[in-house]
Amino acid sequence: MGPGGIATIIAAISLLVIALALGYAVIRVGKLVDQAGTAITDLTGEVTPLLEEITLTVELINGPLQSINKVTKTVEGLTTKISDKTEGFLDKNKMAMNAAGALLAVSKMKAESGTKKRKKSKKVAPDEEFE
Repeated sequence: MGPGGIATIIAAISLLVIALALGYAVIRVGKLVDQAGTAITDLTGEVTPLLEEITLTVELINGPLQSINKVTKTVEGLTTKISDKTEGFLDKNKMAMNAAGALLAVSKMKAESGTKKRKKSKKVAPDEEFE
């Protein structure tokens, strides 16, 4: 066997090692793809019921929210009607306007006098230090 034969044997063994390495890599990648497919299947199986529960929960929440929306629209309409009637009544009756102004002034005076009394009646504990 000459130098060409030895080179041929070395080249053949090298190609065999490369082929075995590539085969091993392909098998590993195949297993990885299989595991990824299994994981996706499991995830789909778990997510589907969860999404159905979320959909049901959102539907159950939307029902009361729609009724609350109706109630707020009704209250808004009622307050608008009351405001319009009150303004119309006060505009037509000057005496009622004067009485409302007087009541407002009295309530403000009462509120101011209440805060003044509270400020005066504040007691200082004997163990507090003054700065």
